[in-house]
Amino acid sequence: MKKILVLCTGNSCRSQIAEGYLRHFAGDEAEVYSAGVETHGVNPRAIATMAEDGIDISGHTSNNIAEYADIDFDYVVTVCDHAKERCPVFPSHAEKFHENFPDPAKATGTEEEITEQFREVRQIIRNYFEKFVNTHVKNITA
Repeated sequence: MKKILVLCTGNSCRSQIAEGYLRHFAGDEAEVYSAGVETHGVNPRAIATMAEDGIDISGHTSNNIAEYADIDFDYVVTVCDHAKERCPVFPSHAEKFHENFPDPAKATGTEEEITEQFREVRQIIRNYFEKFVNTHVKNITA
C-alpha cells in the first residue's frame, strides 16, 4: 500500500481538498495524509466545496508536518510554492511532486465569486489527483 503525504503551508484548504480526492480515488490502495508547515485549521469553505462534490472532509484535522516525521512515505506532494520552499528533508525514499495550486482561501469578491473561486480550484485539484492516483497508485496509463 502506497503512503502519500500532501503538504501545504497551513493544511487548511488545498492540501485538505487534495487529501479528500486522494482518499476518494485511491480507496484502500493508499494511506493518505496531509500536513502543513503550520496549522490553520480546516477551512469551512473547503469542507462545503468538497461536500458539493459528494466528498466529506468535515472530519479532517489540520496537522503539522512534524507529526509524520517517522512515516516512510512513498510520495510527498507539495501543493504550494511556500510549502515546497519550507519543506523539511524527509529521511526516506519518497518521490517528490510539486504543483502550485491557486489558494482559494485568498479569494475576494462577493460570496458568490468566492464560492466560484473555490469550485474552480477544487476542479483543478480534482483533475490533478485523479491523474496522480491512476498513474502512481493504480498504474493506469491513459
